[in-house]
Amino acid sequence: MQDFKYQRFLKTAEKISSTRASIDGREVVLFCANDYLGLANHPEVISAASEAAQSSGFGAGSAPLISGHTAYHEKLREGLAGFKSAESSLLFGSGYLANTGIIPAIAGKDDIIFSDRLNHASIIDGCRLSGARIIIYEHNDHAHLKKLLAEKSGGRKLVVTEAVFSMDGDIAPLPEIISAANTYGARLYIDEAHSTGVLGKTGRGIFEHFKISPGPGVMQMGTLGKALGSYGAFAAGDTEYIKLLINTARSFIFSTSLPSPSCAAALAALGILQREPERLAHLHENARMLRDGLSEIGYKAKGGGTPIIPVIVGSADEAVKLSEALLASGFYAPAIRPPTVPEGQCRIRFTVSAVHTPSDINALLKAMKEL
Repeated sequence: MQDFKYQRFLKTAEKISSTRASIDGREVVLFCANDYLGLANHPEVISAASEAAQSSGFGAGSAPLISGHTAYHEKLREGLAGFKSAESSLLFGSGYLANTGIIPAIAGKDDIIFSDRLNHASIIDGCRLSGARIIIYEHNDHAHLKKLLAEKSGGRKLVVTEAVFSMDGDIAPLPEIISAANTYGARLYIDEAHSTGVLGKTGRGIFEHFKISPGPGVMQMGTLGKALGSYGAFAAGDTEYIKLLINTARSFIFSTSLPSPSCAAALAALGILQREPERLAHLHENARMLRDGLSEIGYKAKGGGTPIIPVIVGSADEAVKLSEALLASGFYAPAIRPPTVPEGQCRIRFTVSAVHTPSDINALLKAMKEL
């Protein structure tokens, strides 16, 4: 059996809510979940999922091109396309399945992909599966991207970036990336896993955040299992792009459809988000409170105005020790270690929710100060 350098162990979570859980029998406050708007336990979301299960069962029982595409899937597709200001959308089983299916469908061996150095593992795997030539540009460095786009030739060009980077919490400089891509005729693929329901006045994501309309040829990917409190993922873009995915994206064609209750839950969450924009205000106020509080007590908290707030510790051992000390104090925020982050960049990645209370955040800050 392989001897893993950074051994990981599963912890069992029970009695889970948006901010609370019992971890291996210990009652804790969660500061590691991606339920950014506190919708996973919302009564309307649970009710919508329950009604869908009662009417059509839970498992879809088949791939979407066989009998697994129901009215629930179609309604969610329509809702997501409208929400993302796109012509059409398509559902996938997870963010990983989306990135490893979409990227190889829109780029091939004769193409060039320009990928941000800190892109998620699912993007890296999707790029590799495409067979395209992969060029790495420095993280959020649009000048370096523009230089590489000018230098490289030989096929169609695709720029791939996260909108909000999952380990650092910073935001891609979208206007500059679009300008560089347009200058050199490159298409754009945006992973909005951590920006959908988080960025923009109404939570529509990075394009709304920068007050830009998605142009033709732009593909947006988003997940349903974070701010929307459900499970699954989606692509949103031009109708012709979505037709291409339906016919060529292997992770779509050869996977069983999302359960109908997941679709119903996500659609209900979309409705709540659009009806209750104050959830976004609470989310960002909580993020500011934690980020500022960590800085005041001497921690160098990273992040760029999002609910992802990493504290860089250094070594894996130090990060694990801090995480275990937090758990003993009643807070759950696991250590992030290689291969997720580079050596020397191990961290505690705090994430906040709209439904954390000020007392939750103050208690965490008190524990961090003592530690």
